[in-house]
Amino acid sequence: QVQFVESGGGLVQPGGSLKLSCAASGIIFGIYSMGWYRQAPGNQRELVARITHSDVTDYADSVKGRFTVSRDNAKNTMYLQMNSLKPEDTAVYYCNLDKTSWPLYNWGQGTQVTVSS
Repeated sequence: QVQFVESGGGLVQPGGSLKLSCAASGIIFGIYSMGWYRQAPGNQRELVARITHSDVTDYADSVKGRFTVSRDNAKNTMYLQMNSLKPEDTAVYYCNLDKTSWPLYNWGQGTQVTVSS
């Protein structure tokens, strides 16, 4: 059974940083492009960062230059380093396969990121 477990969220002041982790199980992690998604209240879930099996990355314009996605295939884990956080980054963050390349699996519980002073 495929499972994604997100962690690392929290409350941070504007301009601060957080690093999220996504632990995947039930898939051959290293062959898949993976994505980080977020959903703010009242908004649709959006893809904010993705990384291919060969470590090519791509970002939504709203996070480009501030977020960095990486992966450790030996640990079946993907990361999202978030710097210069803004209040508009407040959302629940999820990981899954990269929807531009693969069908999505069931969502995990996500991790809440709140940017507020």
